[in-house]
Amino acid sequence: MSTAQGRGTHAKAILGPELYAKLADTHVLLVGAGGIGCELLKNIVLTGFGKITLLDLDTIDLSNLNRQFLFRKKDVKQSKALVAAQTASAFNPNVKILPIHDNIKEPQYDIPWFQQFDLVLNALDNLDARRHVNRMCMAGDVPLVESGTAGYLGQVQPLLKDKTECFDCIPKPTPKTFPVCTIRSTPSQPIHCIVWSKTYLMGQLFGEDEDATGELDAAEKEGENAQEIAALRKEATAFKIVRDALRSKNSEDAAELVFRKVFDADIRNLLSMADMWKSRSPPVPLDLGGIMNDSFVLRQGTDPHTNGASASTSKVPNPPAPVNGQTHGPAPKLKDQQTLSLKDNVLLFIDSTNRLANRLRNGEETISFDKDDDDTLDFVTAASNLRSSAINTEMAGNIIPAIATTNAVVSGLIVLQALHLLRKSHDKLRNVYLQFKPAVPLSTISLSKPNDQCGVCRDTYTLIRCDPSRAKLGEVVKGLLGDDDREVSVYEGQRVLSDPDWDDNYDRTLESLSVTRGKFLAVVDEDGELSTISVGVAPLPDDHPADGPSYILPSPLPQPTRRIKPPPPPPETPQKANGKRLLPVEGADGVIDLAPTPKKPKFSTTAATISSAVTSNGKKRKAEDTFSPSKKRRLEEDGLILMDGADDKLEGEPEPDFILIDD
Repeated sequence: MSTAQGRGTHAKAILGPELYAKLADTHVLLVGAGGIGCELLKNIVLTGFGKITLLDLDTIDLSNLNRQFLFRKKDVKQSKALVAAQTASAFNPNVKILPIHDNIKEPQYDIPWFQQFDLVLNALDNLDARRHVNRMCMAGDVPLVESGTAGYLGQVQPLLKDKTECFDCIPKPTPKTFPVCTIRSTPSQPIHCIVWSKTYLMGQLFGEDEDATGELDAAEKEGENAQEIAALRKEATAFKIVRDALRSKNSEDAAELVFRKVFDADIRNLLSMADMWKSRSPPVPLDLGGIMNDSFVLRQGTDPHTNGASASTSKVPNPPAPVNGQTHGPAPKLKDQQTLSLKDNVLLFIDSTNRLANRLRNGEETISFDKDDDDTLDFVTAASNLRSSAINTEMAGNIIPAIATTNAVVSGLIVLQALHLLRKSHDKLRNVYLQFKPAVPLSTISLSKPNDQCGVCRDTYTLIRCDPSRAKLGEVVKGLLGDDDREVSVYEGQRVLSDPDWDDNYDRTLESLSVTRGKFLAVVDEDGELSTISVGVAPLPDDHPADGPSYILPSPLPQPTRRIKPPPPPPETPQKANGKRLLPVEGADGVIDLAPTPKKPKFSTTAATISSAVTSNGKKRKAEDTFSPSKKRRLEEDGLILMDGADDKLEGEPEPDFILIDD
């Protein structure tokens, strides 16, 4: 058997001839060619999916090579999609891979473009892009498999319009941001120092932003501390001298000038705001001369030679093994394994600053942080450690590593769910979780129904093909509603285009309102009784006459469903029943109807009619020994009467229903 013939033998045996034959004509969109994307592309190529469109905006970084095995060092800075497609094509020559180096949110990737695919597989690490793909798949009614990993954890979630919840049915936490004043004045965690070094200091010294006045204006409007903002404005102005020195070929001590400005003068400026340090330890200005001659003491109790070593990533715990019976000095550590003292950080800061300054003097206009750029990485490392030392923040790790094994497991699970979707065996679809539990590494749960209040998958989607330069908003809205004369408001994203009391935009073209290809018009029922009509905008067909209508309405017209209103929220402090009788209510005729007070039932017993209970050792004892008086009283308060025998009678009461406990 030839290689080409035997390539799919195992897949055919597992999937069956019918499904395997279907794979060759299946068109799959894979969004993302990173950690999960590389593994997933390899899997679907070897499984036999015949047509694959691979889309990714990113380029290859050096740090990708430890887990994204489709790339090599020679591929750094090239398109991930193009290189991954070229590498994976050799795995199965029968598969056609179309790579696209682009942003999935570009307008040409509209609803008709998504509808050409039988299946969409997400391998993204960007929340905004995930939400966009989710909406396009809901609008085009295209099955989607969502996935993600974080360290040893992973998740795979198949999404199907009207059958399962979508990605937005459960709100996702927004990425964490930090206030400007926290980053630039009062950091309390190492992450604050890293963000300051990477996004603020790098930009101030080597980027385009000279004064950052826009950021400070926004912070002032949000009500942040006015005194801190005024000090930060003064600090930003002083950066101009430092920036000029870094770019001047006549300045030989620019790095030392930067150090004294950032870690001495600016820290003293912070100290002048005494109110900031009433409840926390004040920062310590760093004396460059004292640090270099080992006379500077950062804080009481620290060794002036180490001053609180920092930047420790991993130490070599074991001493070097003896060679020929003699123990030599410690084995040299890698750069990233070294523990840096305060003086080491100062030297690294000055050295990296000089390297970056030389790049500016040699023609680079701006330099931004890049994790594969040793100069910027050293600068951010040293600056973060020095600021952390001056402000006295404690080290705390919060880095989630990307692990190749997790990506491989999740990619395999994605293919399994994709095959269930192709079979249309929707009852076998599952949300699958990879968890950090050695005994149970995988767990599955049944798919949830759509959230009735979801603002994405509960919309009624439709498509209008039009020429936005000619089609007018009023014509489109009235055409979509047909004979329905209900009041509606029209939105594009967060923009209000019209409402029942304001229709000035009805005579304007869609293009003049920036409603073009790939955008959505939202027609919202003013009474909130019917679902929102989300109208995707697409171009007219290629064969549409030039003098033809400016738009083509969908047929049939969209029929929004009735919205299911959420149940009213429970009261915050529910009334507790106190057991007291309600006050009598006077009727319409002025008569107060008083119900008779019920009599407490009485019962009589005789010694002959007392039933017996069986003890645990088989002997019998009397019921009066079995139930204490307090037990009887509690039962009576609950409306239950404890009778001692089947022959007991209730005085003055009709014959009751009772349960006889056989002795």
